[in-house]
Amino acid sequence: MTQFIITYLGGNQPATPDEGRAHFAKYMQWINGLGESVTSAMNPLKDTHHVSPDGGVSKEGGTKMSGFTIIEADSIEAAVAITKSCPFLDIGGSLEVSELVQMPS
Repeated sequence: MTQFIITYLGGNQPATPDEGRAHFAKYMQWINGLGESVTSAMNPLKDTHHVSPDGGVSKEGGTKMSGFTIIEADSIEAAVAITKSCPFLDIGGSLEVSELVQMPS
């Protein structure tokens, strides 16, 4: 089966701890509902640094990517269909779905 990466972009932070717990519970229900198709469930990102071609480094990354999940699906269409019910969309975030290309080692 083909692997796909779901990239989490943007999204609004919960206003209260209770909202945060409720959102996390919805997310966990969604991710657990995907069963064995999930190969890497939650991969949040923080402390992003940007390295430029001249070797310069800045602590402010230009990406809005906040994390990713890796799933297995039969096709890109199936992977996209899976993402449409992701609770991350409920908090104003968007998702990108990409096929992971297996490179020879």
